[in-house]
Amino acid sequence: MKAYWNGALLAESDQCEVVEGNYYFPPDTVNFAYLKPSDTHTHCPWKGEASYYTVEVAGKQNPDAAWYYPSPKPAASQIAGYIAFWHGVTVEP
Repeated sequence: MKAYWNGALLAESDQCEVVEGNYYFPPDTVNFAYLKPSDTHTHCPWKGEASYYTVEVAGKQNPDAAWYYPSPKPAASQIAGYIAFWHGVTVEP
């Protein structure tokens, strides 16, 4: 799977975890040069607390377009630290 936004390849992996239809990329397959930490956090009853990144490419920002669970609940332990994308980020084979 590959994740693109604004012409940039954000992540690429054949080892993604799929949870609720979202592809979670292993952290070592993500280009962190395009991710800026966000203050946003949300809570999922079964996964735990999510943290977010703003995606920034060529001076354009896509706020909170990437998220991850730094310390997920046991039921979602396989996605600890893995990063998923949304808000217009294209994820495709």
